[in-house]
This record gives sequence, structure tokens and C-alpha cells, in this order.
Amino acid sequence: MPWVIAGIVILALNLRAPIIAPTAILGQIQSDTGLNAIGAGLLTGLPILLFAVATPLATRTIGRWGAEATVFACLAGVLAGTVLRSVGPAWLVLAGTALIGLSLTLGNIVVPVIIRREVPWDRVSLATGLYSAGMNVGSMATLLGTGPLAAAGGWRWALVLWGVLTVVALAYWMGLVRRRLRSRPPAATEVGPALEPGAAADAGPSDAPAPRARPTAQFRLVMWLLVIAFSGQSAGYYTTTTWLPSILADSQGLDTAGSGATASLFQVAAIVGALGVPLLAARTRPWVPMAAVALLWLSLPLGLLLAPEAYVLWSITGGVAQGGGFTAIFSIIARLARTDREAAAGSASVQTGGYLAATVAPPAAGWLHTTTEGWTAPILLILVATLAFAIAGLLATRASGRRTAP
Repeated sequence: MPWVIAGIVILALNLRAPIIAPTAILGQIQSDTGLNAIGAGLLTGLPILLFAVATPLATRTIGRWGAEATVFACLAGVLAGTVLRSVGPAWLVLAGTALIGLSLTLGNIVVPVIIRREVPWDRVSLATGLYSAGMNVGSMATLLGTGPLAAAGGWRWALVLWGVLTVVALAYWMGLVRRRLRSRPPAATEVGPALEPGAAADAGPSDAPAPRARPTAQFRLVMWLLVIAFSGQSAGYYTTTTWLPSILADSQGLDTAGSGATASLFQVAAIVGALGVPLLAARTRPWVPMAAVALLWLSLPLGLLLAPEAYVLWSITGGVAQGGGFTAIFSIIARLARTDREAAAGSASVQTGGYLAATVAPPAAGWLHTTTEGWTAPILLILVATLAFAIAGLLATRASGRRTAP
């Protein structure tokens, strides 16, 4: 099980970094390729849109090929897309970006399936927290490193060199699968999407519920609530990521470096939330971590409205919340799902709704700013999103009705 968790973390390092890397050097990419502002926006917006619309493809891929093959397809696609967008003209840059978005969608859906199957359910929150932290570490590494790499060798080399992370992940997962095949008993003949036949039974508690062929009414209710919660989470996260530097520059008079540095706290603090939720879940009732995350999320828009001078504090509390919220939501899916099909379908439906909200919310916030000539309305939009997360997340936690320990 530790080898699988390590593989999840290594995979996670590649699941957001390819989207973040171009943001540090958009100006260089535009000047060299002739991309206009809309095209430059697609370098980050197109993958997020594909997260929403391509999830049915990801679900079918997992069901047809299995978990390991889907991981390989994800990483191979990311590597191919990284190379494509680094070697050609503007249309090839966008084509490579689209391939990266499709490939990352596979990774988004397959990780909860692997966690459900391979990790004892009392450790699901920890595994999900490490997964979320891995995505944030990968994002921060590329955000901080792409600029210096571009200064040294140009933007194309700066983007393609991050493919080394993908190669490492491919090598690790190939080694992991070979290790599992060698350790499989000779009499075993089952073939399926698990990393090892019977692994779920070995990993989980002996009194774990038997798989069911069809989702229960409880499962469907929880998934609908999580769709709302993750929509609020994603809308709040991507709107804050897009506009927080501008909000701080206009309302607090910060220069570009100052507003960017403060906004980066929002990203870094996510690691604390991603790892803090599992620790809290192991020592408290199931609703406590979700309630704590909800309060921290609400503190960001309320703080910016009522006490904007404490913007550093609100950036940190909001960052902790966005990392913790992701962990809390996907831990529920992995714990509640009884089969790989349920885990994949639940994850797909939640992510479809969430990433559609992520596609719409930042432009809506920009329109509100332009229309009202101020930042109060966009911050209120973030407040509505975080309220949706808080209410639906707490209801989903209650409806899931699972114990915190076997």
C-alpha cells in the first residue's frame, strides 16, 4: 500500500503542473507565436473546460482498460502534449494544450478509483490529502521554476523540461506494475482494473460492505450534494486564483510583486489544508473537518469585504480551505463507493459539475467587475460559491453516514 500511495503522489505532481507552467511566461509565448489574448487564455482555460466535458470518456476508459492502463494513457498523453506545445506554431501549442487537458482528465478520474481499491478506508483521507498536496507542490514548483528556466533557455525549453516529471512518473508506475505482477500468486488468473487482483480485499477491513451492482439511493444523494459542493469549491478557487492579485492591487495599492506574492500564499497554504483534514478526521467526528474547511473558506470573501487590510490572513485561511476542501470532498467519494464503477462514476459527475463552474465563474467575476466598476460584486460571487460548498458539503457528510473507523 505505501508503494501505491507514493505512486499516487508522483502522478499528482503531473496533474496540475502542465496547466500552471505557461502562466509564468504567457508574454513570451504570445510574442513568439502570435497568440492573441483569447488564445493565451486558452492555455489555462481549455484544459479546465475539458476536465468538465471529457469526464464521460475518462469513465469509459477506466471501465474498458483498467486503472493501470488509464494511468499510463494519462502520463503518455501529458508527455506528448508537453512536447507538441513546445515545438510548433500557435495552432500546435493549442493542440498540445488540448491533448494535455484530455490526458489530465483521465488522471483526475482514475485516482479516486485507485484510492478506493488500494487504500484501507480509514486511511482514505490521508491518501486523498497526499494526492491533493502533490498537485499543489507540482503547481508551485512549475510556477516558481518556469520563469528562470525560460530566462536561461527560452520558453519552449522551459515547458518541455517539465516533461521530466512525467517521465519519472511513467517509470515509477511501470516498475510498480511489474512488481505487482511478480508478486502475484501463480494460481491467480483474474484480470481487471485493479493494480492487483484481490488487493481491495487485502487492503480493506474484513467487515467492509460487499460491492453492489447498482448505486444506492444514498450514494446518488451524496453525489448530487458533492456536485454542488465541488462546484462551489472550484468556482471559489479559480475565481480567487484569477482575480486576487488584481483585487489586492486595486483595493490595497499593492504593486505587481506584492500582490503576486500575497496571492501565492493562497496556493502554498493549500498543502496545510490537504494534509490537515486527514489528521483532523482521524481524531474527530466526520462533520468536523468539513465544518472547519467551510469556516475557513467563508473567511476569505467575508474578510476581504469587512477587513480588507488583513488580506494576508485571508489569503492564508482561504488557501488552507481550498486544499482541505478538495481532500474532504474526494475522501467521501472514495469511502462511500463500493465498486470501481461507483467510484469512477461518482468522481466523474462531481468533477463535471465542478469544472463547468470553474469555467464560468472567473469570466463572470470579470464581467461583474467591469459592470460595477468595483470588486465588491466579484467578492460576493466568491461568497456565494463558498456558501454552496459549506451547505452542500456538510449535508453530504451527514448523508454519507459512514463511520470514521472500522
